[in-house]
Amino acid sequence: MTSLTPVSFAQTDIALLAGHEGRVAVVIDSSGRLDACGRRVSRLTRGALARAIESKVEAGLKEGTVFTLAFPAGMNAEAVDVMCLPRSASVDLARKAGGALGAMRANADVLICAGNLTRSAELVLGAVLRDYDFTDHKTDANPPKGAITVMCTAPDAVRDASAPLLAVAEGTFMTRDLVNEPANVLTTTEFATRLEAMRDLGLEVEVLDEAQLETLGMRTLLAVGQGSTSPSSVVVMQWKGGDKDAAPLALVGKGVVFDTGGISLKPAGGMEDMTMDMGGAGTVAGVMCALARRGAKANVVGLVGLVENMPSGNATRPGDVVRSMKGDTVEIINTDAEGRLVLCDVMWYAQERFNPVGMIDLATLTGAIIIGLGHENAGVFSNDDTLCNAFLKAAEQEGEGAWRMPLGKAYDDMLKSPVADMKNIGGRPAGSITAAQFLQRFVKEGTPWIHLDIAGVAELKTPTALAPKGATGWGVMALNRLISNMFEGK
Repeated sequence: MTSLTPVSFAQTDIALLAGHEGRVAVVIDSSGRLDACGRRVSRLTRGALARAIESKVEAGLKEGTVFTLAFPAGMNAEAVDVMCLPRSASVDLARKAGGALGAMRANADVLICAGNLTRSAELVLGAVLRDYDFTDHKTDANPPKGAITVMCTAPDAVRDASAPLLAVAEGTFMTRDLVNEPANVLTTTEFATRLEAMRDLGLEVEVLDEAQLETLGMRTLLAVGQGSTSPSSVVVMQWKGGDKDAAPLALVGKGVVFDTGGISLKPAGGMEDMTMDMGGAGTVAGVMCALARRGAKANVVGLVGLVENMPSGNATRPGDVVRSMKGDTVEIINTDAEGRLVLCDVMWYAQERFNPVGMIDLATLTGAIIIGLGHENAGVFSNDDTLCNAFLKAAEQEGEGAWRMPLGKAYDDMLKSPVADMKNIGGRPAGSITAAQFLQRFVKEGTPWIHLDIAGVAELKTPTALAPKGATGWGVMALNRLISNMFEGK
């Protein structure tokens, strides 16, 4: 797993500041005002810092941005990074400023003069999240990242505030690593092995193999993976941090480690991106990691269906009819609409076994959601306003885009089949909605449920404020926040 940047916290130390050889970061507000530590840096640079700030203020300085004074005379530091941030900055602004710092720091040690900044912990989180770099398969990988030292007026308090945030960053990095891995490395077996390793964090982890899935009746899931030589499985991860007898929240993830489309073969162009089709399972794994690392006082079960969708002489064909664990039959019109076949069995199993207080499934399910929402928002579908609104609030708190989409009988009717209880697709119109309608058929009456279509947000071709290009880890922070709000009153 990609390691977090080492972070330490200390009282402001002028001697350390003067001798530091990496980068020094100071905070100003939009008027250019420096705190005591910043003024000391300006004196060390013989006023060069103050002059640079003055010119930036005259040009108009935007809050949340960072600019750099390179190789400042009078200091050993290679650069002074200046963050424009009010002392009472919002969570979002502090994280973005930290992200800007993380994006420019390369491998240098960074000394942050945070003073009495209210959102110092959020600044650290932003810097750490943006500092992620997946180099596992590069022969000439960059040297290890330097450390971040936060000099502030109350280091113990900032350390305590940062600890749960850095636990969430650990979970986010796990999700990014899983999504970024090539499919020849992250096979279904390797994926399960990595999840089993989380027993060391205090999670209870079970792996259900193909024989067990057949006995349970998970034939729609098995139908997806039967064309591959990689074995299908379901991994169940339980975190029991809440009351002993309290029902858990269930998180269900689609874990298609590679999706060729099966017999309904995808076009060659862009198929290499289908290594990310296990993004839902990766997010569930990252959330479970974060909960365990911060010791969440909640009961949560994460279930992921791990399969590979390949064409072969044994692969499922268009027109085949398969019976789900629930007992309903599905006519498979398109083998490339496979994620819902994986999810529906795992969702039913989650409800049968755990009787959860609510259930949230995540999947890189449809290209249609990208057409509708682009790469700014995940699609949110729900049968329960209370749970849905709670999630939307949590996503907004964490700055992760999410937008509610409709459900309805007219969309459901598009799944009618002449030979089975339903088809697995409803045609091109409203493709993301009919996919959600398919999944809703496997939600028991009375179970609050959310479906998150994360196809547009799980992996991006361009960097964001808190992530380089590639896997984003979207959803780990929002779901962790939801769980905290629901069960821990935070």
